[in-house]
Amino acid sequence: MFIPKRIIIEKDAMEYEMARQILDTFKNNSDIEIIYLDSNKFKQHIPGDDLYSWYRESKKSLVIGAKKSLKFQTCKPSAHYQLPLVSGCMGHCEYCYLNTMLGDRPFIKVNANIEDILLQAQKYIDERLPDVTIFEGAATSDPIPVEPYTHSLENSILFFGKNSKARFRFVTKYNDVESLLNLEHNGNTEIRFSINTQHVIDEYEHFTSSCNKRLEASIKVAEVGYPMGYLIAPVFVYPNWKEEYHSLLLKLRDILPDNLKYPVTFEIISHRYTMTAKNRINQVFPDNQLPMNEEDRKFKYGQFGYGKYVYPKEDLDEIKQFFYKEIEELFKNKEVKYII
Repeated sequence: MFIPKRIIIEKDAMEYEMARQILDTFKNNSDIEIIYLDSNKFKQHIPGDDLYSWYRESKKSLVIGAKKSLKFQTCKPSAHYQLPLVSGCMGHCEYCYLNTMLGDRPFIKVNANIEDILLQAQKYIDERLPDVTIFEGAATSDPIPVEPYTHSLENSILFFGKNSKARFRFVTKYNDVESLLNLEHNGNTEIRFSINTQHVIDEYEHFTSSCNKRLEASIKVAEVGYPMGYLIAPVFVYPNWKEEYHSLLLKLRDILPDNLKYPVTFEIISHRYTMTAKNRINQVFPDNQLPMNEEDRKFKYGQFGYGKYVYPKEDLDEIKQFFYKEIEELFKNKEVKYII
């Protein structure tokens, strides 16, 4: 569970039950600073003399607000729309694409007006009938560490569990899934786990659960009938990368139950970065060893209109061939969503 150093409450947020519940959770913790705003300008309440220190203080800050604009962002290729429950994450993953998407907002923000958000989701569902509409709950966040006091995932899972024309999915690098195991999900929520080799986790994924704990949690949700999958991202090409990713997939094959109700899904994303992200990463993690040499990459325009540096075609082809072959040979009841 994420225990913040400070809680910043936006103007009017206390109108919502979630905000009151969060404060009730931490009311006896004298180590947490509580800041009530009379406007929604809160960045000055997060200390830091430079980006390095401000980033780390932001990662210890919880902002409670409300989603004012209820226009949902699209979320290709994993879903039709983002479900805006939480933004930001307690993890310090050096490569994270949120260094671009949320570069000036690395703090964790929860939207307390969950009822409004789910009502808007229903409108999007109705607009696309009779087609099924898919929502992604972790496009700009990892919602698991704040779930014990937001209950946003619980409310969303129950909402989608009653809706045959909608599906919900989210991904996490954490393992605290106990509160989700007994919910009536009716197979309409897919829980995915971001996994990687031990080398990548040790080198780049700070303040996250170990790979073993993520895998243990994945088995728990699969055993209670959730659709379940794995996001292997980002894939790095480094010495012995094939051997290490093979070992990871082999370990996964060995622990998966034989009687999965749904095919286990795989989403594979190779490492890529933007110049904006690179510049920010180098300030926030000045000693990072990320492979961000433009001479070794190919420039490509992304879906959001900005360019990014991806592996050259030869490497991407090798990554695709490797994972398609490995997953096909090691797993029976599976579905590869994409390898990019």
